[in-house]
Amino acid sequence: MKKSIYCFKILFLMILFIQVSYGQKKSPSYFFTVSMERPNTHYYHVELQCDGIKGDNIEFKMPIWTPGYYLAMDYAKYVINFNAKDESGNILPVERSSRNGWKIKNGKLSSFKIGYDVFAYNHSVADSYLDDFQGFISPTGVFIYPAGGIKNQVKVHIVPFKNWTKITTGLDNIANEPNTFYASDFDVLYDSPILIGNQEVISFNVNGIPHELAGSSLGKYDKDEVISFLTKIVLTATDMMGEIPYTHYAFIVIGPGGGGLEHLNSMAITLSPNNLSGPALKTTLPFMCHEYFHNFNVKRIRPINLGPFDYDNESFTNMLWVSEGFTVYYEGMVLLRAGLMTRQEFFDLISACVNRYESVPGHLFESATESSFNTWLEFFNRNPNSSNTTISYYDKGAALGLLLDCKIRFETKNNKSLDDVMRTLYEKFYKEKKRGFTDKEFQNVCEETAGCSLQEIFDYASTVEKVDYNKYLSLAGLQIDSELQETKGAYLGASVQDQQGSVIVSSIDFNSPAYNSDLSIQDEIIALDNNRITARNFNEIINQHKPGDKIKLTFSHRGKINNLEIILDKNLKATYKITPVEKLTPLQETILKGFSQN
Repeated sequence: MKKSIYCFKILFLMILFIQVSYGQKKSPSYFFTVSMERPNTHYYHVELQCDGIKGDNIEFKMPIWTPGYYLAMDYAKYVINFNAKDESGNILPVERSSRNGWKIKNGKLSSFKIGYDVFAYNHSVADSYLDDFQGFISPTGVFIYPAGGIKNQVKVHIVPFKNWTKITTGLDNIANEPNTFYASDFDVLYDSPILIGNQEVISFNVNGIPHELAGSSLGKYDKDEVISFLTKIVLTATDMMGEIPYTHYAFIVIGPGGGGLEHLNSMAITLSPNNLSGPALKTTLPFMCHEYFHNFNVKRIRPINLGPFDYDNESFTNMLWVSEGFTVYYEGMVLLRAGLMTRQEFFDLISACVNRYESVPGHLFESATESSFNTWLEFFNRNPNSSNTTISYYDKGAALGLLLDCKIRFETKNNKSLDDVMRTLYEKFYKEKKRGFTDKEFQNVCEETAGCSLQEIFDYASTVEKVDYNKYLSLAGLQIDSELQETKGAYLGASVQDQQGSVIVSSIDFNSPAYNSDLSIQDEIIALDNNRITARNFNEIINQHKPGDKIKLTFSHRGKINNLEIILDKNLKATYKITPVEKLTPLQETILKGFSQN
């Protein structure tokens, strides 16, 4: 009997081993090889070895957008020479299946190879670029994925141009396989940009976790100072959130420009030479801190619509005022707590956000939630009327972040803050539920933290209702100069720009003297009060007038010369500067000090 049981166990283990081995053998595997033999053609050559594939019509797709960059890029338009071959090199039939897809008729072959070339000459954090200086791979624009197979594991082998020796990426290296990297699925691959060239790489550790600053043409800068600042940013942000959520991190600088894009364990940013030294560093640090804090807010703490991603379609959400606006708030908060920004500089950062929001007529028409939802249409598609109809969810979100923080601190006697909201979202939704939060869940967490209703602040986010800043700032012993004051000069409400020596109207403010006249965008202003003007001195001349003055504009509209008289209005402005009140209550003093503490 015992012998029979023993034999049965052996037989069972053998069957199990065969089943597991068979399953492993048949599971799909995807291995990319990217080469760049002639970088001045700006083409990457990509080969994808597919093994263990089931089906006789396999569709592969290239994403139309990249997470964090809310614009349909249609990367497939840069792909040429798409082909597929069996293991013997025989060509397999391929047909275009959609704007971003290709269908391969593999005749039930389980292994085949795909090849294609990608043109890469757009220099941005969301585009791929290649020349004989360096290569940058924005993965969504280079790597295709099997339809329905986004969760499969991926390997990537990079073959650098012959003169290059460095590869910087957030992907994990594969041991004993040079220049070869691993991603647990295509989402991770798409979240890991790759810089290839001879970039400078500075390695440093934070609490035992390796970090890198990598980039070319960074100019002269104090390396120890910059690494010290970055270390303080990492320590301050991760101390607040409770942990470092990655095993390694890369600050990737891809060249000159003004953009940044966050990733789970890296960032891709553009910096002009010498932006890491002198006065420019004071501007660069908030920029880098912003992208770094995104590895919590957006990449891990996220609205439910921002993942899992639909790479075929836009992902709409109302919550970018939180995802981006709160990140602006925390870029200042982290720098303040790290000792890299004074408290007044922090309040000045938020004051500037309020000023930008309140100074555009668009705040009368678009809410923060609408701005978020409409970002796919508006953010990268500005037009001459945009300031009249739109706002920035960055600006209003940062302002509302301060109001929420003040209210939560006041209601809890500074025992809790917006920090607790962020930590709760991180623990409850990212780590426990492993998903994003809904709009209502976010409000619930805020109100549970405060112990009271916060509906008015959330109404400020979803409507264009006038914000009562002082009502909430006063809870923390703060005040804001939001009263409109008449300033020197007069107001016309038209902006101009120079176009090949001509003075062209570029925008007109809603309900301004210019708006209520017959002046139009793209009109050419020939003279003001019968005197020729330039785009440079136009505003200066307007400001030499007084409210109520009548000016005469000579302008060309569709080639016809016209004369127009306009009565100028008062030049009303507010500073929106946030400062502490003179006399603080004990609670207000505690709250003000609390901003500087985790």
